[in-house]
Amino acid sequence: MDPVVKRLLTVTAIIGTLYHLYLVIHPFTPLADLRISVLDLTQVQRAVHVFLIALLGYMLSFLRIRARSRIGALPLFAMSFLIMIEFMRLDVPVPLKGFAAVIWVCTMPTAIVPASQRWSSLFCALLSFLPFLYLVVNYEKLIYRAIMPEPWDLLMSYSEILLVLGVIFRLSGPIMPSIVMVFLLYNLYGDRIPGLFANPGFDFDMLLGKMYCETEAGIFGSITGVSLKYLIYFTIMGAIVARLNFGKIIANIALLFVGRSPASPGRACSVMAVLMGMFSGSGAADTQFVATLTKPLFEKVGYDKLTAAGVIATVGSIAYITPPMMGSISFIMVELLSIPYALIILMAIGPMLLYLLGIVTFNELYVRKVNLPQLEIPALIDFSYFKRYCYVFIPIALIIYMIYKGFSINITVTAAALLYVVFAYADPGIRPPLRNLMQALEEGIISLLPIASAVIAANMIMSMMVMSGLASKFSIIMLNISGSSILLAVLFTGIFSLILGMGVPPIATYVLTSALTAPTIQQLAILNGIPEEAALLATHMFLFYFAVLAEVTPPVALSAYAASSVMGTDPIRTGVYAARVALPKYLIGTTFILSLSGTALLIVPVVQTLPTGQAIAHIVFTFLFTILAVILLNVAVVGYFRRNLSALERIVIGICSVLLFYPSYLLSVVAVAVATPMLVRTFIRTRSTVALIPRG
Repeated sequence: MDPVVKRLLTVTAIIGTLYHLYLVIHPFTPLADLRISVLDLTQVQRAVHVFLIALLGYMLSFLRIRARSRIGALPLFAMSFLIMIEFMRLDVPVPLKGFAAVIWVCTMPTAIVPASQRWSSLFCALLSFLPFLYLVVNYEKLIYRAIMPEPWDLLMSYSEILLVLGVIFRLSGPIMPSIVMVFLLYNLYGDRIPGLFANPGFDFDMLLGKMYCETEAGIFGSITGVSLKYLIYFTIMGAIVARLNFGKIIANIALLFVGRSPASPGRACSVMAVLMGMFSGSGAADTQFVATLTKPLFEKVGYDKLTAAGVIATVGSIAYITPPMMGSISFIMVELLSIPYALIILMAIGPMLLYLLGIVTFNELYVRKVNLPQLEIPALIDFSYFKRYCYVFIPIALIIYMIYKGFSINITVTAAALLYVVFAYADPGIRPPLRNLMQALEEGIISLLPIASAVIAANMIMSMMVMSGLASKFSIIMLNISGSSILLAVLFTGIFSLILGMGVPPIATYVLTSALTAPTIQQLAILNGIPEEAALLATHMFLFYFAVLAEVTPPVALSAYAASSVMGTDPIRTGVYAARVALPKYLIGTTFILSLSGTALLIVPVVQTLPTGQAIAHIVFTFLFTILAVILLNVAVVGYFRRNLSALERIVIGICSVLLFYPSYLLSVVAVAVATPMLVRTFIRTRSTVALIPRG
């Protein structure tokens, strides 16, 4: 049975990838005149996408059983059972109620029993055809029946919801589907909640209708559209780069820039992470790639294992904020804010470079503190290698150019992916077997499954929050907690985002925090002198940044887990070390929301708001002080600046760095005035000590 399902999975995945690629060229083909629903209508295209995610997810679950905690799954089962009871109360025929019970048994309880998970996953894969085909046949009628759905509409909606949550549970665990269930029950029983968080309580049939029948709500809303329009194309290109052997070429090019210094392993993984981040946009995948390639270098030099794993985990998460292929959150921002993707790229460049500076500075200081030996590599790759393979960056340049010219993301990334295919088979030194290209097409959609399923769940959550008005209620609570202090609101939101990120992917963290906290933060930012448009951009970049930070924040840090699996370290302790390396990132994320000068790190808000001369001055001074802040904070964390520092020196320098991060020119000048004499004195003492050491 396994070989048959594996073959079906491969064929289905390749067809799914080719379907998405064809959607790019479809408007320019003769078939566009035929108005075929699965090719031309947004609602049906999204339904196809969701269907493929569910079908492939269940087939993958059949082949790769993953044990799930029964205790962790109990709340999900209890809540899903309540949903089934609510369906039994609806005015639908008894056979439909019986079928609903079967759906619940197959999607939920059987998922934690390995013996039953296989057959239930296979059965769920077959069941996923029903709501999809029903929507394809009835899509025109369903739109008009969203408020008053018919019995079969209700069953298909109920089935689609449980099938989606069931596949998320199998792929990613119980937390994300449990959150969806919490919001669903909140909308059902909100009239029983006392106080501010009460809502009218919606009829279950109305909820089912909106979740399944409406194009811009529920399961098939605009956030699900992000996965269809953007994410799938980046995962396809990432798979092509990896499978057609460009990944190793990029890694070898990175080695050209690091030399034989003891710090070379840390430098190499930083360069590799940035280069691969241009292609992948996935923190965990980038971490896994970098860890595998650089582990021998770290071991040769003698890095402490936990420090090496922490550095790798931190640089891996940089993929989320590395243009042009940033993580999925950036495309959610495009949809929610209705701004060009090029603006998000421009706003991300500054924070990304500062984050990279923090990692490199930590690495350099650590190597000098522990006095590691030179890196011995028998034959370093010379510059001729770069000249030979520098064309691998042409598709990236093409993406940047096409985005600048206003081409859509799917056309842009597809063109770049096809260019990689052409390069691979035109270069005799690469020219992989055709099966590698087939594997890339298969992995293009398979690697999307966990992300896409989380995106669909986030769309469901967002729809239910809009219906219940929860965002406005949460904003009132935030205003009561923070008063008029933007700093308190930012700290509260940052902590909330990190806690939320312990259980859900960054994209879901961003969707939840943007819906619940963005209005309040934006309002407080405006009250603190940031113009409205600049406040909007800075607020969402702040939320974007902190959603990504969850990747390296213990106890649940996916990049840390990926690094620890390769380096053989404890994942929790790796997360702690990664958080130490990433410490400047936590403060950078708050800088660009506290004042107008702080938004200069994002470049766009001040350029849009101030005259050119003032904008340039803000950008120069803010970056200058923040760069100094990043360096000083790492000096305090590592405890080294040409010599080991005392505890008091580390505390004073750490306080100065925090003052420099705060976007106030007065505080920055004070911090520089305090820190500079200490560092100069340390520098002079170190030189004097070296001069007194007798030679020979």
